[in-house]
Amino acid sequence: MMLEERKKELERKRKEGKLELTPKQKEVLKAQTEKENAIRKRVKDLLESVSSSVSLLEAAVVGNVEDLSPHFTTLIPLLTWALRSTLIASKMCNIFVSLRSAVFETEDDVYAHTVARTTVRVCEPIMKLPDDWLGEKLDDAALRTLKMIHTATVPKKSAQDDDEEKYYCAPGFVYCFPFLKWVLTKRPGGEDKFDTVAGQALQIISEHMAMRGADDNDLYHPRFLPRKRLLSLIINVISNSSGRTQQNACAVLQEVCRCGSGEIGCDTATPEEISVLLDTLQAPAQSVRDAALRGLSVLVNSLPKIEVDIEGWLRVAHRLWVAKYDVSDDVAHLAAELWTKANMEADGALSEGVLGDVVHPVSAVRAAGAAALAALAQDNPDLVAPITLQLIEIFKEKSEMTPAVRDQYDRIVVDAVDLWEGRAGVAMALKQIAPLLQADTVVTLANFFVPDALGDRSVEVRNKMLEAAMAVVNSHGKETVNSLLPVFEKFLNTAPNHASYDAVRQSVIILMGSLAKHLEHSDPKIKPIVAKLVEALHTPSQQVQEAVANCLHPLVPAIRDDCPKLVAKLMTVLLESENYGERKGAAYGLASLVKGMGILALKQLDIMNQLTTAIQDKKNYRYREGALFALEQLCNMLGKLFEPYIVHILPHLLLCFGDTNQYVREATDDTAKAVMSKLSAHGVKLVLPSLLAALEEDSWRTKTGSVELLGNMAFCAPKQLSSCLPSIVPRLIEVLSDSHMKVQRAGGQALRLIGSVIRNPEIQAIVPVLLAALQDPTKNTSTCLQTLLETKFVHFIDAPSLALIMPVVQRAFQDRSTEVRKMAAQIIGNMYSLTDQKDLQPYLPGIIPGLKASLLDPVPKVRSVSSRALGAMVKGMGESSFDDLLPWLMQTLTSESSSVDRSGAAQGLAEVVGGLGPEKLHRLMPDIIATAERSDIAPHVKDGYIMMFIFLPTVFQDEFTPYIGQIIPPILKALADENEFVRETALKAGQRIVNTYAESAITLLLPELEAGLFHDNWRIRYSSVQLLGDLLFKVSGVSGKMTTDTAHEDDNFGTEHSQRAIIDILGEERRNRVLAGLYMGRSDVAVLVRQAALHVWKVVVTNTPKTLREILPTLFSLLLGHLASTSYDKRQVAARTLGDLVRKLGERVLPEIIPILEAGLGSPEADQRQGVCIGLSEIMASTSKDMVLCFADNLVPTVRRALCDPLSSVREAAAQTFDSLHNTVGFRALEDILPPLLAELENQDERREFALDGLKQVMAIKSRVVLPYLVPQLTTPPVNTQALCILASVAGDTLTRHLCKILVALLGALSDTAGTPEYDEALSHCQGVVLAVTDEAGVTTIVDELLQHSKGSNLGVAQAAVALLLAFCSNTRADYSDYVPQLLRGLIHLFTHKDEEILKTSWLALNAVTKSLDAADQRSLVADVRQAVKFAASDLKGDDLMPGFCLPKGIQPILPIFREAVLNGEPELKEAASNGLTEVIRLTSSEALKPSVVHVTGPLIRILGDRFAWNVKVAVLDTLALLLAKTGVMLKPFLPQLQTTFVKAVHDPHRGVRLRAGAALAHLITIHTKPDPLFTELHNAVKVADDTSIRDTMIQALRCVVEPAGNKMSDGVRRGLVTTLVGLLTHDDDSTRLCAAGALGVLLPWLPADELHTLLTQHVLEDNCNSDWTIRHGRSAALFSALKAAPAKLLDVAQPDEISSTLLSYLSSDRLALVENAMSGVSFFITYQLISGGSVPMSLLQPFAKLINHNSNEVKQGMCQACQYAAESLAAANGSLLPIDVARPLIPMLINGTREKNQVVRSSAEMALIALLQLKEGDQGIQVMLSALEGGGRESLNDVINKCLRRATYIPVTPAEIDPTLLT
Repeated sequence: MMLEERKKELERKRKEGKLELTPKQKEVLKAQTEKENAIRKRVKDLLESVSSSVSLLEAAVVGNVEDLSPHFTTLIPLLTWALRSTLIASKMCNIFVSLRSAVFETEDDVYAHTVARTTVRVCEPIMKLPDDWLGEKLDDAALRTLKMIHTATVPKKSAQDDDEEKYYCAPGFVYCFPFLKWVLTKRPGGEDKFDTVAGQALQIISEHMAMRGADDNDLYHPRFLPRKRLLSLIINVISNSSGRTQQNACAVLQEVCRCGSGEIGCDTATPEEISVLLDTLQAPAQSVRDAALRGLSVLVNSLPKIEVDIEGWLRVAHRLWVAKYDVSDDVAHLAAELWTKANMEADGALSEGVLGDVVHPVSAVRAAGAAALAALAQDNPDLVAPITLQLIEIFKEKSEMTPAVRDQYDRIVVDAVDLWEGRAGVAMALKQIAPLLQADTVVTLANFFVPDALGDRSVEVRNKMLEAAMAVVNSHGKETVNSLLPVFEKFLNTAPNHASYDAVRQSVIILMGSLAKHLEHSDPKIKPIVAKLVEALHTPSQQVQEAVANCLHPLVPAIRDDCPKLVAKLMTVLLESENYGERKGAAYGLASLVKGMGILALKQLDIMNQLTTAIQDKKNYRYREGALFALEQLCNMLGKLFEPYIVHILPHLLLCFGDTNQYVREATDDTAKAVMSKLSAHGVKLVLPSLLAALEEDSWRTKTGSVELLGNMAFCAPKQLSSCLPSIVPRLIEVLSDSHMKVQRAGGQALRLIGSVIRNPEIQAIVPVLLAALQDPTKNTSTCLQTLLETKFVHFIDAPSLALIMPVVQRAFQDRSTEVRKMAAQIIGNMYSLTDQKDLQPYLPGIIPGLKASLLDPVPKVRSVSSRALGAMVKGMGESSFDDLLPWLMQTLTSESSSVDRSGAAQGLAEVVGGLGPEKLHRLMPDIIATAERSDIAPHVKDGYIMMFIFLPTVFQDEFTPYIGQIIPPILKALADENEFVRETALKAGQRIVNTYAESAITLLLPELEAGLFHDNWRIRYSSVQLLGDLLFKVSGVSGKMTTDTAHEDDNFGTEHSQRAIIDILGEERRNRVLAGLYMGRSDVAVLVRQAALHVWKVVVTNTPKTLREILPTLFSLLLGHLASTSYDKRQVAARTLGDLVRKLGERVLPEIIPILEAGLGSPEADQRQGVCIGLSEIMASTSKDMVLCFADNLVPTVRRALCDPLSSVREAAAQTFDSLHNTVGFRALEDILPPLLAELENQDERREFALDGLKQVMAIKSRVVLPYLVPQLTTPPVNTQALCILASVAGDTLTRHLCKILVALLGALSDTAGTPEYDEALSHCQGVVLAVTDEAGVTTIVDELLQHSKGSNLGVAQAAVALLLAFCSNTRADYSDYVPQLLRGLIHLFTHKDEEILKTSWLALNAVTKSLDAADQRSLVADVRQAVKFAASDLKGDDLMPGFCLPKGIQPILPIFREAVLNGEPELKEAASNGLTEVIRLTSSEALKPSVVHVTGPLIRILGDRFAWNVKVAVLDTLALLLAKTGVMLKPFLPQLQTTFVKAVHDPHRGVRLRAGAALAHLITIHTKPDPLFTELHNAVKVADDTSIRDTMIQALRCVVEPAGNKMSDGVRRGLVTTLVGLLTHDDDSTRLCAAGALGVLLPWLPADELHTLLTQHVLEDNCNSDWTIRHGRSAALFSALKAAPAKLLDVAQPDEISSTLLSYLSSDRLALVENAMSGVSFFITYQLISGGSVPMSLLQPFAKLINHNSNEVKQGMCQACQYAAESLAAANGSLLPIDVARPLIPMLINGTREKNQVVRSSAEMALIALLQLKEGDQGIQVMLSALEGGGRESLNDVINKCLRRATYIPVTPAEIDPTLLT
């Protein structure tokens, strides 16, 4: 306590400043102060020194930021480093962000700022970053930024341009590099996403490594890249990743190195970069060393040369020399290649560096260093002895441990460290140089080994030293036996018998055993050595036991007589010893003795029988385990010699896999691996059938054992492995779906074992992907194939790899996905160059069916890939491997089922024949050509053979040339085939021939193609044009791919050179014929022919008019023949060509042509008359106006006559001629032609129909001109509705311009014919006009006009408008979806109309509109429908119901909209739809609702049953409540569901839902015949509710159902309820008391008189001032509830004065809650008395009025609201004011209330005064009250009225405001 007091005293003094320091404290304080001042000064100096540099940098950024970009490699690392400086972090941040403008374009600034901002964040700056930078989590921001950079810089795989480059300049990459480095090191998104994230980052780096510079100043030069940091980063990624990420990183590393390779456009690597790679060669991971070597291989030209940099060269030579002896063969091979490529030479000077590697901490480096040192010593024998001595010295140095670190109390903080790795390295080096040692060195080493090295404290070192000593003894034992044996014997004789020497002693015994091999067999020393060796077998060390076993068998001949005893002894130990190590050693010893005695010893000494018996021993697991140990070692020792016994032990092995003992199972696993690793090919054949047969067994244990043994076959020799895996893996895959989990797990493990022995590193990296595809092919096959295709193979694919790949591929061929099948075929096609054909052979039966199926795939790409794969397979493996393939292809080639099958077979056959060589082609072609030429074969057969001509040229190229002449006739013949698919195939074949062998084909192809240009079949004309075009393109040397679609038809692309080439090759006459045919093709009736001919013409012709003049004679001879042709198409082509000629060659040909054509119109042949019209049209369209006017007098009557021709085709052609005539002569054509046609309409004969059709044809092509002329005449009364209807059908968009005028005329016509027989016909014609409108503007006009006229005052027009609107909405082809909201508003508004016909028609129209909507449209229209309903409802004049909704099924049209939204909309939409339904139901009569009740109620109940937000449920409950109120009994079928739903809703967590559910129950209870269970359920819910809020809402629900149906309650239920509610009046919770009082109030009217009297007297009117206030509170609430719900019954029990005194008692209380209840009671009491004609006691009124002066604002507000309620209630009951005697005391108080400071009180007083004065009804109430007041009061009231009340917005008092028992 004294210490605490002392501390408090010191603290007090310190605060008061009176604390004095001791001299020592002052000294410490001074020292601390000086230290802090020194730090401050140093920081200040540092800031001053750096400020100028920062300012210069800022100025450079502002001045010329672009010039800084070449220095980014230096600048960016400094900036990112400086971000961690508290002094300058903010400035560095600003500079870094500003530097973005140096490398990014201005339009990319948002993106660039994102990159800069994220980079700054990942650099972890020591500064406060802007808040808007921190809005997103760092990981999320980083991933988003990475994706942005990836999208901006990495081209998409699907890009057509392989050379597309998107990467930034080098400084741009440097700017992004800190961010990329952070991504690859910090792994945002976690390990799960790292592969994807790293893949994107590495792709970005990879893209930028492709940049090459034009010169050293080019910012795209790799010299500006941060290559050293890149190398370090990529090596770090390789070290810390695996699988695909590691593979990708290795590839990127080489790309980085290539940037420094010194190649063109690249930089030369710096020594620092080379050092990074050289240091990496000492990495522990083989993959990292491999990657570094590959990088160095790329940099080979940049490596230092010996003559330039001797130190650098030595460093490289040292590291490569060691790498040549790496523990990984792949790494060693790469290093050897690089050594040779770099012209390196070994030098003795390397030994010092290599010795350093021998003691390296990394084991792989130590091993490589030891081997490299031995190799160096072998090349330099004089180094052997010195190196040996150096190694011994190094060992002694490394023997000293690093001393422990101790603290000040001499406690060990850090333990002593033993650097055993160096000593282990020395042992490895000694082992490697053992063969090179001299005899004297051997003895030196022996004395070093014994006892120092072999007794090392590290087990690892001891084992390595034993191996080294064994190597020395094995290499030099024979010549040094006499020198070494004494050393070993001396140690054994003199070494202390101490445990620390046991390890040395065992090692020496083993060495003696090895040395004993060199003694004579009769030497007496051997037996003691053997005895010691057998004794050493007990050592629990596998290495020792293996060494003893290897020493023992050579000594067996010397101890053959003792062997049976030794075997018996070892067998006993093997089976019975309790020590694991001893039994394991006995197995080693037994196997070694058998090997020494020979295989016969197994039988002679009954060893196998004993082991077989032991392995079957069920009692003792050691017997089984020991037998397995022995079998494992016998396999290892005897190898193939033991194979005959394997078949016999196999059943026992299978059983042991499922042994109950874990140790036995582990031993079985080891034995299985040993068995499988030693099997020969013959052994595999012996073992495999029995293992596969075991898979069929019922026992899961046997299956599991078999599966595990099959998995262990992965350890077979490679040759045996490749032969057995095709049989094993499919069976293992089957096992994966076994019913037993353990069998499945064993299958998965077996497949993983097979994957573990894969030697191909690329496949090894994706083994998990392959296994996933095997285990779940449905999900993972596609991913696996994609991974295989993306894998870059460098190494050969071995048999285990194939075993895992091929089942996946086989499965892929059965996949539905086209992409998957295509990938499978690609993999098969690529496989033959990567693997041994013998390994693939077993998989052919599984692959060929899949390839065949893919060959017949509907997707051409799949067929192409599959055919190439098939060709590759046949080429690689020969025809003999595919006996049935060619017959199948030939059969499928003529398949009738599908052209796809035939195409696939043709392509496959071509590739297969290509794989078999030209000889096969020469054998097959005669048959193919002969079959294709036959005319008696089926079309599909011909199609198949013609398809061969598509694919064979591609495969064989020049070898196919001799057959071109033979295949052209069948192709041309097929072009005219009646079957389209044959023609298409022939066209493709012809194009292939033309494109491949154009010059050879001309003389044979051209005549046939010329004839084809004028063939009656347009397809043949089209194909002829195409082939002719291809031929001309090829001949003229143009590509034919110019874009001619948008150019003018006479914009030519041909060149003079191409023209000369065509003339040279075709000759002038043939060239003229060809071009004339092409020119006529430009006017062909078939659009495809026209387009094709025009394209060819434009590509090959240089100048159209010039060329036409050259070919004119030839062209006219063709034209004359075609104009006289009986073929309509040919006449049409000739006429068009004629017009085109006139347009291009001028009018000099017209005088000759027109008279001939005019005379032709009188021909009796209809086609000739039609031809004349066509010709005239083309000429008029092509010639000048003046020339046409010359012939106008002839042309006008001709056209008029043709328009009334009896033949419709002539009239149609005449309309075209009219079009041309009008374009030339203008209005005259209308004046001269149309009036006579209109006059013909008056006739009643057939000429009327011809004239009307003529007008229709003219309108169809000239409506824009003709319609303005016709409309005024047709719309003049009497309106010709038929003509309008017919003309409207062809008027098109032009109709829209005149639609308003036409609609008015139609409506008038309809209105006039209403009620007459002509009405239906007129309506039909009018509907035709409306339905002809399909354009958007027309639809707008129709909707607007018809809706507008439907609202007009003219009833007939309105009816007509609605009728047309109905026709339009029901039958139009136009899309009026954009007008649906407008239509809904208009039609729903028509529902307010008084006319029944309009109501019904508008209902039908609305129904048509809503039926045209799909679900999504319906949901989107909820808001529009609600708005329309509200708008229409606002026009109802004091009517509560909408007439349209009150029709039968009135709401049916809009019901689907709400129903769809309620069922399938979003929660907000469900809520809106429910509210909309409520609004509609409110406007609909009960009778009209009947048909829709079921459709409405069902979905609403379903929604309430689901888990939706409270607002949705509230809206639905409101709808259901209103529906119940409207329809009541109609919903009785839904009573159970509704009750269940509402009761469930009453228990909802949300208060609003509970309250609405209670209100809904109030309506439901009225149709309930037996509501007692409902009352009881709610009553019980009230009793058990713990939560106040829930309890209150339950009481409210109970109140809701009691109020309308309390009379349905049974006596028992009612009494129980009364008891509960009375009890709750004294509840601790205020709100519960109020709710209970309210419920009790509504129950009072239903109580019998005696119960009522008791309840009122005991619990309502009883008021004891001394009672607890909560009791009084409950009773006061019950009192005002009784006054509200049953005032008459209350007054029957008590007198008004009694009630008044009770209320006064509560009013005078000091508890606000009691006063508030009393005010409500007074309000209800006054209201009842006034309405019923009773008197209001003044003794109550005056204290009540004075409450306006109460201290509480709540009381003041309550008093005002009570007055307002009383006034409103009285006005609503009989429209009267408050009596003067009641109002007089209240008004002055309320006037005072308007002067209150509190705004709420002031507002409440104003509302009360407005209600008292009935101010909103006029000034009458004011006058009455003013006259009743005295002078001061009158003035005050007047003042308040003028200042406040007249301007105030009146707000009626709500029930909840006056009755606090109501919950809202």
